Amino acid sequence: MLKYQEVADRIELAIKDKKLSQGTRLPSLNELISKYDVSKTTLVKALTTLEDKGVIYQVQGSGIFVRRQKRDGYIALMTNMGFTKDLENNKLSTKVIDLKIETPSAEVARELNCAPGEEVYFIKRIRYVDNNVLCIEQSYFRKKIVPYLNKEIISESIFNYLTEVLKLKIGFSDKYLRTDILKKTEAKLLELPNNSPGLYIDELFYTASGEPFDLSQTIYNYKHANFFIQSGQK
Repeated sequence: MLKYQEVADRIELAIKDKKLSQGTRLPSLNELISKYDVSKTTLVKALTTLEDKGVIYQVQGSGIFVRRQKRDGYIALMTNMGFTKDLENNKLSTKVIDLKIETPSAEVARELNCAPGEEVYFIKRIRYVDNNVLCIEQSYFRKKIVPYLNKEIISESIFNYLTEVLKLKIGFSDKYLRTDILKKTEAKLLELPNNSPGLYIDELFYTASGEPFDLSQTIYNYKHANFFIQSGQK
């Protein structure tokens, strides 16, 4: 994890732990620089990240203030680090459907910029929230960048493993959303009737250096998935 992301997470955690309300003024820029022992550039990037997420807002000449915290059980659509943190107050569980190493299709190889013959991990799993089916996840991870995965790892938060164990520095992602009628196999896994609607999110994740490493598709159960977006200031 990049330093500014780490600082952003620490500030956000402090806001949540102290249950700071809308409009609470945070310490000054210089005080935060001293507290977190970082450069001004790093702190400004951390604050920008939090502002983009809707955690804080800044008023020129007045300071840094806390925004209203999101409702429990809602998933942030603007994040690129999975939804485990968003649902930390809910019971999350995972059922692994598939885990294997394979040579990717031409389309997957193109998206991930794989070299000829390069292998990927393919995983498929069902995620549950409070014992209800939340979504189906299918992902391709470049083995060159994510050299090892097992059933135990993918039964938990993969992104925690990537950042905390592999020390992978995750940068940004491209996200595409669409709605469609679920296929019969998808509806069955999501425990929904045939011809039910579904939200499909295709996402391509990059390292901090801009190298693609994870191509994922998440299909959400419309009955149990709630989302929010907080816009930043203009």
